[in-house]
Amino acid sequence: MPSAVLERYKALTNTSTRNEVSAVLNSIILASPSTLDPTARRELITQILDDLKAVGKRRLLAKDAAQALLAVKTLGREPSGSEVIASTDNLKTLLSFQSTFKDIPDAATEALRCIANSLLLIESGRSLFLEKGVDGGDSCVLMLEKAQAPDQIFILARILFLATASGSTYLVTMMEKKYNSSYLVDIIGSKLECLINPVQSGATLAREAMTDLLKFTFNILLYYPNMTEAEPQNADQSSNGSKVLGDFWDPKLTGLLSPILRVFLRLQPSSPCPMAAPLTHTIHALIGFPIAPALKTIWFSTQPVSPSRTSSSNSPKAPSPKRLGSQSSSRSQSPSRSSPTTSKPSTLDRALSVLTAGRSRSRSPSPVVTSSTQVVNKALDLLDATLTRYFPGKTEADDASVREKVKKESTDTLDDLLSPIVVLITKLCVADETCRTRVRQFIVPDDLDRSSPLEERSDILGRCLRLMGSVYHARLKDAIGEMIFAACDNNASILSAFFGYGNVAGFLFNKGIMTAPPPSEGGPIDIPTTSATGEAINPITGSTVQPKSTGPDMTDEEKEREMDKLLVLFDRMEKIGALPKDQNPIRKAIHEGKFANS
Repeated sequence: MPSAVLERYKALTNTSTRNEVSAVLNSIILASPSTLDPTARRELITQILDDLKAVGKRRLLAKDAAQALLAVKTLGREPSGSEVIASTDNLKTLLSFQSTFKDIPDAATEALRCIANSLLLIESGRSLFLEKGVDGGDSCVLMLEKAQAPDQIFILARILFLATASGSTYLVTMMEKKYNSSYLVDIIGSKLECLINPVQSGATLAREAMTDLLKFTFNILLYYPNMTEAEPQNADQSSNGSKVLGDFWDPKLTGLLSPILRVFLRLQPSSPCPMAAPLTHTIHALIGFPIAPALKTIWFSTQPVSPSRTSSSNSPKAPSPKRLGSQSSSRSQSPSRSSPTTSKPSTLDRALSVLTAGRSRSRSPSPVVTSSTQVVNKALDLLDATLTRYFPGKTEADDASVREKVKKESTDTLDDLLSPIVVLITKLCVADETCRTRVRQFIVPDDLDRSSPLEERSDILGRCLRLMGSVYHARLKDAIGEMIFAACDNNASILSAFFGYGNVAGFLFNKGIMTAPPPSEGGPIDIPTTSATGEAINPITGSTVQPKSTGPDMTDEEKEREMDKLLVLFDRMEKIGALPKDQNPIRKAIHEGKFANS
């Protein structure tokens, strides 16, 4: 039986009053989804779009367009409706409304929202949208180039993000093509920078616009090198068939780095959680840039780099984004002590193990004012502030209150929230000696008070060491271990000297270092052997506190109880996947017969 809403719409004619038309369209907008069966929903969408194509000749006039397209968008919230919208003909029709209703901004925007909703729900529509005939990608890039308002940038960025979420090969065409006077990287960089001030002032949809533009950028960084003759960033990758974010690099992407760095340096932490979109998405994007020799002038330069343009018929020029006021200054050098989903390998998991950057060809980079430690300073401040937020005082890493607070304030887990910023700091440490020194000074400054156990401190040092023993935050635990290891020149002896072997023994064990490394002799790093007050540092604890001797004073029963505790702990870690069976020291000792008489 036909829907009453559909029948009411079909009863309209070109002689119906505007009030009658508006009333029927409003009833469609407000109708409960259950009042329309899929067949009626599809027919209603088709009828409205046909009337809009012939606007003024059938039921609808131009003044009805915004409300009519809002009705189509509402009908498209159900998959049966989006399937109709995500057809080649209807996608072309909705894009044509940008011209038809160019003098009715609300109608033009609603048409784009209809497209965005359909691409979100109907994956097959994404490839149709980019194909020749619809040419939706090119149309949206051209509109993005002209867009000024955050709401316009938001909807266009959302469409481009969704259309490329599955890694369409059309990205190659988009990257090579010149749109009016600009290439895609120029347009993205320009829009990111023009959004900085609106985001800081809290303008409507500015954060959402920047977030979706960064998501689109991430798609480019993730997929584009897979589709081109991208260069491996170290020798091991040249023979590896799979390409993961950051493993390979194409110089056409270079122009994106400067504007993203400026966004990172100028955006302020949010509240209550210091790490939130679009700052989190900025960090995700930065992880995709290798710190290769050709890019170091952008990552670490102390003076503006003069752009020396080179023309090529096959390669777009690097963009030169407009400067928006003076560059933000770095934070104090003194540490403060108070998506559509895919089945691709985890980017962050791979980034933890692939952090060195190799050669990269590049056109001359865009100018950027930064300093060799400005980026790492900002990253360290964000890490410190977020750890302080979720681990106040001496809170244990696996305390239930931590997980509850994160759940209330963020849709991400702590692993998802903090691992990217730790990976970014690690990349900087691997690439630059100045960054390594800065990270060491931030976490273990020369004047550190070592008169109490380091792992019990209520600062970033104590929080990092407690997290390295975490069971619940396995990815963050590994990331922090890699960060401080990189800050110590990937040298186990230096790591143990700064943090105490007892605090890093588990991390070193997982790297195959089974015993305490010998003391480091000489080298460019000043190894601490005494505290700021001149007391000897215990190599096991990293503090001037001597470890308690419990062995000789324990009875056999006490030793057995302690062994039971260890068995339970390692068994629990093994069950939740935090410790592989073959790395369980208790299981290994039993297998080797060392506990045969227990």
